Amino acid sequence: MNFWEYLGNRHQQLLTDAFQHASVVFQCMVVATVLGVLIGVATYRSEWAGNLATLTTATLLTIPALAMIGLLIPIVGLGVPPTVIALTLYGLLPIVRNAIVGLRGVDPSLVDAAKGIGMSPVARLARVELPLAWPPILTGIRVSTQMLMGIAAIAAFASGPGLGNLIFRGIASLGSKNALNQVLAGTLGIIVLALLFDAAYVLIGRLTIPRGIRG
Repeated sequence: MNFWEYLGNRHQQLLTDAFQHASVVFQCMVVATVLGVLIGVATYRSEWAGNLATLTTATLLTIPALAMIGLLIPIVGLGVPPTVIALTLYGLLPIVRNAIVGLRGVDPSLVDAAKGIGMSPVARLARVELPLAWPPILTGIRVSTQMLMGIAAIAAFASGPGLGNLIFRGIASLGSKNALNQVLAGTLGIIVLALLFDAAYVLIGRLTIPRGIRG
């Protein structure tokens, strides 16, 4: 059976695996974005706090994915929970770092002007600082998403959802007639999903970032 025949015979299962893969990455990115921006907002005004937040999230990223998932399995079990926790933790660094950089890069005169017209600190943050910091934050989200697309494949080690199951099954059955097809289908599926997500982020950027800021 060649690759195209394999796709034709397994297309329903492939679509299901692709949907699960995209779903878990999307959900983890939502959580990582909320946490990352909150951490950035809480630490960007302090040099040491910002450095600590960046160092901590960078340290998490150095832990091998298999080791992270393996450490989580005794605590939360197999399946979705270790996958979601691991992916969320891995997705934090680019978002936290870019949120801090973006917020620190806001022109102080604009913040002073907002303060001068009576805006509260929360209003200044929500209406001035975060909108101006959004371009680098979005870049961090794009980088995190691309990383998590690949890392999510390793979740199959813990019976997690997604295209990684195809890759692991193919590797485990090397020598069989469909082993290479499984690995190739899983790999190409992840690449396609990564490109689709990135295209969506480009569209979001065009819709949410004023042309003057985009340059």
